[in-house]
Amino acid sequence: MKRAIILGASGQDGAYLSRLLLDRDYEVHGTSRDAEMRSFHRLELLGIRDRVTMHSVSMRDFRELLQLISSVQPNEIYNLAGQSSVALSFSQPIETMESIATGELLVLEAIRYLRLPIRLYNSGSSECFGDTPDGSASDERTPFVPRSPYATAKATAHWTTTNYREAYGLFACSGILFNHESPLRSERFVTKKVADAAAAIAAGKQKTLQLGNLEIARDWGYAPEYVEAMWLMLQRDEPEDFVIATGESHTLREFVAAMFAAHGLDWRDHVETRPELLRPSDLRYSRGNPAKAKQILGWEAQTKFAELIVKLRV
Repeated sequence: MKRAIILGASGQDGAYLSRLLLDRDYEVHGTSRDAEMRSFHRLELLGIRDRVTMHSVSMRDFRELLQLISSVQPNEIYNLAGQSSVALSFSQPIETMESIATGELLVLEAIRYLRLPIRLYNSGSSECFGDTPDGSASDERTPFVPRSPYATAKATAHWTTTNYREAYGLFACSGILFNHESPLRSERFVTKKVADAAAAIAAGKQKTLQLGNLEIARDWGYAPEYVEAMWLMLQRDEPEDFVIATGESHTLREFVAAMFAAHGLDWRDHVETRPELLRPSDLRYSRGNPAKAKQILGWEAQTKFAELIVKLRV
């Protein structure tokens, strides 16, 4: 039986990845800053809470990470921990950098120190690419031009992982994931905000929805499929980085219109745009090129935009 540690097991990706690994007969260990007090409602919703062994670990504490890894002796580690909101990173830049970039460095250093044959997955982000308003699709060779504290932290973690792989021979790789959604998304993410509001308005419980820039375009996929790509990356003979995306991009306006239409509503009757909801800087257009993942991993997104709306409809 393989053993895996999922750093950040209580989040959307952590929950789906836990289920995937359990289905493949792994012994799964997860972490949280306070495993005794924190709610693990996503694991509970998937019916797997009692099958995941949770540990209290801070991503800023090298000793705690060292003790955990030494005790569990995992075959694989998936680092999905860290502050996950682009918007929140503008008001919490230090927390964002420490939880993402410093956290990844400490995990890498713990593996190097223990000299164990552990395979490490680092959760990268398409935000690292910055804006691509010309409509081009970003791939593994596209330069990073981060435009938020979150993206800067993710870019730092990515290159730190690359450095440890090349300098110390660690099996460490990054999945550069584009936006991936599910019913388990946190309410701070716009897709969940829109889905919940459309359902509430259709039920007469809410009148309007306030949003920022409706013209931003994103490559939106389905989270349960993306965690499979994470697992596939650690099953290879050699570690490599991969862009994980659908290859399609749609505007937030399209997303809002489709979600409201799914409830029989015209979004224009209910949605207001508010300037105070605009970010200090934002990406106008983002799209990924997943050709390498298809060719080498055999992975391809099955859920495209129309199907995603159906899956997210509350």
